[in-house]
Amino acid sequence: MANKELPVLQGNGKKPRLKYDCAKCPAYCCTYDWIRVNKADIQRLAKRFSLSYEAAEAKFTKFVPEYEGGQRVLRHRKDHIFKSACRFLDPVERRCTVYEHRPRTCREHPEENRCGYYDFLTWERVHQDDPDFIPMQR
Repeated sequence: MANKELPVLQGNGKKPRLKYDCAKCPAYCCTYDWIRVNKADIQRLAKRFSLSYEAAEAKFTKFVPEYEGGQRVLRHRKDHIFKSACRFLDPVERRCTVYEHRPRTCREHPEENRCGYYDFLTWERVHQDDPDFIPMQR
């Protein structure tokens, strides 16, 4: 078996500094209509709540046939800022209540060191001269 050449990593190996602060956001990303989950995500939630896979799937997710040909997504609940939000978002603190067990899509958001929602929110708060302003509040 031939040795494969490993790619040379650039930089100093440190993660890039994040240019957003989730603590200053009303959790826009948790209000996506469809937050996709996979089997591993459901299994993590099942373990967190000491449920069977089937019970966790039924309790925490729903199947959406029109989403990318059919996908399982997290259920929502009513939200006082937006129409609805992920069922695991704390409505007061605006933080994830299952952070250590959150789905892969949440773990990967945002995909870069910037968050478009945070940039938008920061811009609006400066231009509204209101540090607590929440645009598009319903």
